[in-house]
Amino acid sequence: MLSDNIRATRGDEPRVALITCAELPGLDPDDRLLLAPLAERGIRVEAAVWDDPAVDWAGYRLAVLRSPWDYPPRRAEFVAWAESVPRLANPADLVRWNTDKRYLRELAEAGVPTAPTDWLGPDADWSLPAQRGEYVVKPVVGAGSLDAGRYDLADAEHRELATAHVKRLQATGRWVMVQPYLGAVDTAGETALLFVAGPDGLRFSHAIRKGPMLVGPDRGVDGLFRPEQIAPRTPADAEIAVAERVLAALPGGTARPLYARIDLIPGPDGAPVLVEVELTEPSLFLAHDPAAPGRLADAIAARLG
Repeated sequence: MLSDNIRATRGDEPRVALITCAELPGLDPDDRLLLAPLAERGIRVEAAVWDDPAVDWAGYRLAVLRSPWDYPPRRAEFVAWAESVPRLANPADLVRWNTDKRYLRELAEAGVPTAPTDWLGPDADWSLPAQRGEYVVKPVVGAGSLDAGRYDLADAEHRELATAHVKRLQATGRWVMVQPYLGAVDTAGETALLFVAGPDGLRFSHAIRKGPMLVGPDRGVDGLFRPEQIAPRTPADAEIAVAERVLAALPGGTARPLYARIDLIPGPDGAPVLVEVELTEPSLFLAHDPAAPGRLADAIAARLG
């Protein structure tokens, strides 16, 4: 249901929905930083739960995906819902593309540096890599690092747990990714570069450093996501360059998304490697740049013009 406590009081303003999930009916705290800038721009804001049947999506001038973090077990339902929303940001075809991490294969074929990945269908046989080292196992459809684990294949118990993890995901009909663990995340961390729409496409807004999230085998997580260690960061020129290559390869170009988040980690040679492109429901870390909420509010307002 809609969150009455964040509605604007005047009824003549354009209505914008910030889309969330039932566990966060009043929005994630970071997204609430948008409320005042949007109100200052004469925009009436409402929080709306994506699978609430009472919501009239046609009544909004724009519906902005923010924190529908419960969608992974119901991706098909979520994509079908996205296709039913008349004015959705980001658009439904990008949601379909972005909610299955096999898009990374397309980007790799387009020349974007990505981590080497084994892609395993539900019926695929998988053998442990002959090369020892640490590996990550995670589902192709997922969010918040849930159902993901880190395994040291020099450890006999970890080898058994990694195999069991793959089989557990496959047993539920899911595709699985297996990647070498990029150890630089433990020292340099992960860089998330945030872009918001401008007059000529996506423009860089700000960046953050994210600390390591996977500390060992997957043993389950309470909640919608694993805890994160976040701090502001100034990205290196090489990171900006890789992010721009990613954006240039997005389906339909950079003029369509309202926002994008590009997550990078240094590879074995120190050069940035793409981990994920976040177009559907990323945290935008608005709290880590004082001007970021205003930039996103401007981008939303421009979509209403």
